[in-house]
Amino acid sequence: MVTAALQSAIDEFRHPHGYLAVASIGLPPTSALAAIRADLAAWEAADRDPQGYDPVIARTRASFARLVGVDPSRVATGSQTSTFAAVVAAAVPDGAVVVLPHGDFSSIVFPFLQQEPRIRVKVVPLAELADAVTDETWLVAFSLVQSSVGTVADQEAIIAACAVHDAFAFCDTTQAAGVHPVDATRYDLTVCHSYKWLCSPRGVAFLTVSERMQELLRPVQAGWYAGDDVWRSVYGPTMDLAPDARRFDVSPAWQAWIGAEQAIGLFAGLDIAELWAHSTHLGDLLCDGLGLPRQGQAIVAWPDPDGAQVRTLIDDGIRISGRAGRIRASFHLWNTEEDVAAVLRALGR
Repeated sequence: MVTAALQSAIDEFRHPHGYLAVASIGLPPTSALAAIRADLAAWEAADRDPQGYDPVIARTRASFARLVGVDPSRVATGSQTSTFAAVVAAAVPDGAVVVLPHGDFSSIVFPFLQQEPRIRVKVVPLAELADAVTDETWLVAFSLVQSSVGTVADQEAIIAACAVHDAFAFCDTTQAAGVHPVDATRYDLTVCHSYKWLCSPRGVAFLTVSERMQELLRPVQAGWYAGDDVWRSVYGPTMDLAPDARRFDVSPAWQAWIGAEQAIGLFAGLDIAELWAHSTHLGDLLCDGLGLPRQGQAIVAWPDPDGAQVRTLIDDGIRISGRAGRIRASFHLWNTEEDVAAVLRALGR
C-alpha cells in the first residue's frame, strides 16, 4: 500500500506499463514535459535569455541538496559524471593509491586509470573493497549501487575502513539517488547523473564536495559559470571563483535544467525509504518467480548470455535492458506486481 505522496508522484508518469529499464534511462514526469514545452515555446517566441535560467538551476541545486542531505553550498552542478570524476582523479597526489571495485561503471573508473602511472590504481572485487583499504590508500571510489547487477555496496564497512586509514571516500550515486536513500554527508565526495532514477533530461549532474576535500581539489574545468559573480566572470584574465562548491560548476545545458527542476523537486519531496521498500519488494517477487535467491535490490539481473530472453521480453512489449551477458530488470515507483507477472508470463514461468 503506497502513501498518498507516493501515489501522487506515480500519477506524474503517463505510460509506465511494462517499463523496467529505468537503470538505463528514466521516464519524464508530466510536470517536466510541460515545463520543457513551455520553455521551448518561450524560446521560439524570442522570450528567453540566459540569465533567466539561473533561478531554475539554483532551485534544482537546492532540491538535490535536500534529497541527499547536504547544504546547497556543498553541491556543484554539471553535465556528466566522468567530467566530475576527472577533476577528482586530477587531485590525487603523485604515487598515491586509489582503490576501485572490479566491474564498476566506466565513468567512475576510466578517469583514474587515465592518471596511471602517475598514480597507483588497485582494483578488487566489490565485496573486498573495505578490506583493501590500507594506510597507503588515498581514495576509495565506488558506486553505491552497481550498474550491471544492482548490488548495493557495503557502505558502512567502506566508510569505516576509510576512517580507520584516513582515506577519502568518493561515491557515485547515479544508480541510487531517487530510489535508495543517500546521505552525501557521509562521503568526502559524491557524484550523480540524474537521467536515470531521478527521471531528468540527460545533461544534469551533481557533485557534492566536503569542506575538507574542497581544499584539495583544483577546478581544472572552471569556466564562467564557476565565477563568484557568474555574469562578471565571462571574460578573463581576472578569475574570481565562487568560494564554495559552485567553483566546480560547469555551464548548464539550459533546457535540460528546465525539466530537471520539476523531476528532482518531485523526488526531493518523497520518502525515499518508502520508495526503496516498494521497488525492492517487486524485485524480490521477480526473484521468487524466477527461482532466484531474493536480492533485496531494485535492479534484478540474471544470466542471458545470448540475449534471447531480452529479445523475448521486448517482443512482448516489456522494456528491459541487457548488460554484461545478463538481463537487467529495474523497478521504480511506477512499477506494480503486474509488471512482475508480465515478465514471468513472457518467459513461460
